[in-house]
Amino acid sequence: MPTLAQSPADLLPMETVLSMSGMEFMQGILDGKHPGPPIGATMGYTLHALDDGTATFRGAPEFNVTNPMGTVHGGWYGTLLDSAMACAVMTRVPRGAVYTTLEYKINILRPIPLGMTIDCIGTVNHAGRSTGVATGEIRGVEDGKLYASGSTTCIIMQLA
Repeated sequence: MPTLAQSPADLLPMETVLSMSGMEFMQGILDGKHPGPPIGATMGYTLHALDDGTATFRGAPEFNVTNPMGTVHGGWYGTLLDSAMACAVMTRVPRGAVYTTLEYKINILRPIPLGMTIDCIGTVNHAGRSTGVATGEIRGVEDGKLYASGSTTCIIMQLA
């Protein structure tokens, strides 16, 4: 299980990030060598699996991510999909480059019951010199049902 950053000082320096390919960076998080994203601890999910062009996060929504009606807030779905889709793009980012999300869209298909374990899988459709495009799905681990889907466009920036 990856360690979670507790303060900005716990994150890797940008020079260190730029010294690795995106896949090396992401694999370091999965292996616990690099700190995981702080947003994961806040939202209740962690990086679960990686492959070239894919990133899977696993989590379970708890009461702290509900709206006033007691259902999972749409921002939880969006944050999780943004993480998986953008990190899938990161697996294709070359050494000396980083990415950031330009835009994303989600479709919530059904409510996720509180406490139910889900996987969110991001898959790259295209990763070029300056843009990456990916799609994502949130599926129940036990029931295999599709709960939400999304798409993203990321900018890839060569910094070193």
